[in-house]
Amino acid sequence: MKKYNLEDLVYLMGRLREPEFGCPWDIKQDFSSIIPYTLEECYEVVDAIERCDWPHLCEELGDLLFQILFYSQLAREQQLFDLSDVIDKLVSKLVRRHPHVFPDCDLHAKVSDKPSEKQIADSWEIIKAQERLQKAESKKPSSNSLLDDIPNALPALQRADKLQRRAAKVGFDWTEITPVIEKIEEELAELKEAIASGEMPAIKDEMGDLLFSQVNLARHLGVNAEEALRGTNDKFSRRFGYVEQCVTDSSKDWQQYPLAELDHFWNEAKLKGL
Repeated sequence: MKKYNLEDLVYLMGRLREPEFGCPWDIKQDFSSIIPYTLEECYEVVDAIERCDWPHLCEELGDLLFQILFYSQLAREQQLFDLSDVIDKLVSKLVRRHPHVFPDCDLHAKVSDKPSEKQIADSWEIIKAQERLQKAESKKPSSNSLLDDIPNALPALQRADKLQRRAAKVGFDWTEITPVIEKIEEELAELKEAIASGEMPAIKDEMGDLLFSQVNLARHLGVNAEEALRGTNDKFSRRFGYVEQCVTDSSKDWQQYPLAELDHFWNEAKLKGL
């Protein structure tokens, strides 16, 4: 049985957007309206990988690919660019960023000397710095910053990590773990003061500072804060599910249980390794 290919997908996308005979839902979409779906598909890909659900991952990668086709179709209709431009820019960038693999910018070239991982990482950072400089030259001088190309739309924990890593590359970072922990203690004390004041803007600000400092600690410990929190979220869901089951099995309402008894169920869940 013949498999559909990328050409078929491009044709399908064009048909869906065809003004007269296409799909009404697809026709009315624009760049902004499909952003939520793109984010959702990204998270579903991550979820499938973390659950090792490979058949589902195949399907989710297709859904994510469709998002790329959708944006490319919208851009083609507005004569901004098309899928071939997306692919061309991607291949050019990957070739440029991997001189150890493509020394002559030739996809078929072979390399005789294999560089070390450190050499590759150093080269990668130099190339990315050059790319950032080229992007900055097309902007106003006032927006020329090392942090400019870190997307605002990233999950907050992930963006905090990237901001800190970028600043660390120019030496704006602690070299020991002790001051990092002390900073968390300092931010916690300031949060307590804000809570005592009852001023919500100050509480929100200090809460953000504390979270940012915790991401910094995670980075120094070699822990991905986003992954760590996702793991804790999953753990909470499992243990709360056990508490929920205990309440259901008792035929009593939640309101009939004092927190101490619910906490007892929670501790049972911990002992069971949930």
